[in-house]
Parts: sequence; structure tokens; C-alpha cells
Amino acid sequence: MPDRIHALTMPKWGLTMEEGTVAEWEVAEGDTIAEGDEVVLIETSKIAGSLESPFSGVLRKIVAQPGDVLPVGALLAVVTDAEVDPSVVDDFITEFQANFVPEEASEGEAAAVAQTVEVHGKRLSYVLTSPDDGNGATPVLLLHGFGGDANAWLFNAADLAKDRSVYALDLPGHGASSKDVGDGTLDAFTRAVVGFLDALHIAKAHFVAHSLGGAIALSVATTHPERVASLALLSTCGLGEGINREFIEGFIAAQRRKEIKPVLQQLFANPDLVTRDMIADVLKFKRLDGVPDALRKIADAFFPDGTQAVQFRDQLNGLDQPILVIWGAKDSIVDPAGTKGLPPSIEIHVLNDVGHMPQMEGAHDVNRLIHAHLDAADNR
Repeated sequence: MPDRIHALTMPKWGLTMEEGTVAEWEVAEGDTIAEGDEVVLIETSKIAGSLESPFSGVLRKIVAQPGDVLPVGALLAVVTDAEVDPSVVDDFITEFQANFVPEEASEGEAAAVAQTVEVHGKRLSYVLTSPDDGNGATPVLLLHGFGGDANAWLFNAADLAKDRSVYALDLPGHGASSKDVGDGTLDAFTRAVVGFLDALHIAKAHFVAHSLGGAIALSVATTHPERVASLALLSTCGLGEGINREFIEGFIAAQRRKEIKPVLQQLFANPDLVTRDMIADVLKFKRLDGVPDALRKIADAFFPDGTQAVQFRDQLNGLDQPILVIWGAKDSIVDPAGTKGLPPSIEIHVLNDVGHMPQMEGAHDVNRLIHAHLDAADNR
């Protein structure tokens, strides 16, 4: 295909996505767009998210209309240089549609593979997303929060894997990993994460961690600093005492749709982002053998009496790694006040109209900030 004409296609967010629904175009035909601009809202079975343009140019033709349900890789629109003749655009669309075969991922997209590894006699599941060129840049390890799994990084893993390998780990007790969490303490999770790095022969990684995962990342950085290249902490635990106890207890106790839906809606500034399939996935997870006991052990160890038991504020000045902190201004789970009074060496960003899941609700800004953070850390 000519370099001056580009196909904007249905993305593949996560391993299980096969199709998406065009919800709303955020730009119009004829608009000039830049690489990274949010152009169209796509609804998936997991969550709705804005697709960022991988190209700069003019949005010459919108092919997919709101309400269209299309497979991964299907043509959404055409982006070109301004001087490209309209007939060339029409011919490009005709040829694309005639030759299109649904595929798992768009051409050039980083390949994501689900894998497992045994660590201390327990199975840990993870998704490895690797760049096409397989360069030797320091990899990224993604750590999700309480009750989550690797799907928490649907909008981030492939983007971060443009220039480095990205490992999205299911922590013990979560996702497809073993439900045995031992005593559920921070030490247990720290050992598991370091063991994961050892098992995959990862000498050092950039840690990108959310909520509970942030406290675990901070623990690894303080106890095994040689394994941590940098820290990017999203709405993290470990920097304050406040925690939404009703959310924690509600998540553990809920067994039916009407019970879990309002709990999950607390994660987002926009509660409409909680889909039926998201609810179904969480309920399916919670019904697995060992999950209720694992969640209770973790909650009792990390959040006794409705407060955060694990604190790292006093240790931050002793950390040599670059640290980025990102928080949603409308976070109702972990108070954004955790950003206050941090050492001046820490880069802090609070995102407006974003709740406890900034990597989902504010994916564009989060990915941009993390990319800059990783580049700066690599170039120290």
C-alpha cells in the first residue's frame, strides 16, 4: 500500500477480542488528525475505549458507521495526505474490502501470547506482548489491582510493546494463576513476583502497577532494587491509609449481577463503562474454587480494619529508581490525596474525569506518560 494512504482498522484489545462495535466518531471526515489522536469510540465485550490513530493525515473517508459491529482488522476509515485524489481513496477501499479476511490482529500489531510458568510450585499465568523487531530494551512488567487480572491492561499492553516486551502477570489468587496465596501478605506476593522474574530470566524490568499491584511493586523496589528499572504507579496503594472498605467487602461478598454491578461501577468516573460481559467475567472468576478464600486472605492482610496496612512513604527518598505516579481525580477507591507530600523527585499527574482505573478511562494520557517515563529511565 502507498505510504500516503492508510487503513484505520478495528483494533484487537486483549487476547479474546474478536469484534467491536463502532459507538461514536470523535472526528469528522476532512479533519486533520495527528498520530495518537483519539478518533473513534469502540465498544468491546470488556469495556468501551477510544481508538488512537496510528497515523497523521486527513481523515478522508469514514467507512464504518455508529452501530456497526465489525471483526478485528475490518476497515473503519481511511487516512491520507491532503493531496491524494478521491478516486485513489475509493479504489483503496474497494480493494481492501475485496481482499479482507478477518484476522486476529492488524498487520504490524505486537503479538500477544498467554503463557504459564511454575514459581515456587504454583502456576502463574501471564500475557507476553512482544514488539515486531524483538529489540533488547528493558521489558515492562504489569501488575494489576485487587480482584483484577491481565485484562486490566487491555488498552496499554500493545501500545507499550511498540518498542519493548511487556509481561502482564495474573497475580496469585487472580485470573488464571494458582488460587493459593499462602498467607496473602505483601511478603508472599513479593516472593511470587521476584520468583516470576527469576523463572523467566528477567534480570530487571520497568514496573507499571495499579492499586494493590503498586504496593507490591514498591515492595520489590525496596527489597530487590536491582530488579526494578523504574516505577510507574497508577492509583496506587502504599502511599496513604485510606481505602474504600465498602468496595473491598462488596467485591468479596457479591455473588449476583445486581450485587456486583454497583460495586464495579465504583471503579470508574463513568459507570456506563461497566458492561454485561465485564460483570459476567467477574462473577465467573469469583465462583472458581479457592477464589473467595484468596480474596479474603488478601483483604485481611492488606486492608485490615478498612485501612491500608502497607506504607512506603518513609522509604521513597531511599529509592534510586525514577518514579511516576498517575491518579484519577475521581478515584473513589484509593484517595487521590495519596499524591500529596511526595518527594519532589517523583513525577505526579492527576487526570481529570478519571476514576480508579486510569489505564482504562485515561488510556491515551496514561500510555503517553508511561512512554516518556520509560524513555527517560532508559536514558539516565
